[in-house]
Amino acid sequence: MSRIGKKPIEVPADVTVSIEEGNVVTVKGPKGELKNQFNEEIKIEQEGNVITLVRPSESKEHRSIHGTTRSLLDNMVTGVSKGFERSLELVGVGYRAQLQGKKLVLNVGYSHPVEFVPEEGIEIEVPANTKITVRGIDKERVGALASNIRQTRPPEPYKGKGVRYEGEYVRSKEGKTGK
Repeated sequence: MSRIGKKPIEVPADVTVSIEEGNVVTVKGPKGELKNQFNEEIKIEQEGNVITLVRPSESKEHRSIHGTTRSLLDNMVTGVSKGFERSLELVGVGYRAQLQGKKLVLNVGYSHPVEFVPEEGIEIEVPANTKITVRGIDKERVGALASNIRQTRPPEPYKGKGVRYEGEYVRSKEGKTGK
């Protein structure tokens, strides 16, 4: 049995969940609204402020989508009530970030600045010129934008320069030794 799939989802008082035909779930909360369609074979049941998911059989396919569906639904409920956040930091001489309107502009050692325009529902904040915070209600989109920002200049193992997640450990290598 899926340990994650069996866990019930607690819905906060300020969040409303509606389950429509074809397993289309709409979650509304103080931070916004999310809508997603899940596999129709997984049965989503709501009793009061508790949501449970039931799979029809013990087949490999049903077991594999049971926990995934529960996690996605829980992320939707968490997103509209609390939101999600990813923090990045820039390490390197001359590496800096700044906001121009809603657009994020990075100077990370290239001959040109790298620009990111966040999609609707995603906020970018620059508390210091070497720190970036990405916020939003959709965990997948927040993580994807943070990953794209990191990919502009991933941390390299020799000097540790680059864009990294806050608290990320970058294992450093020893450089060449001359004779």
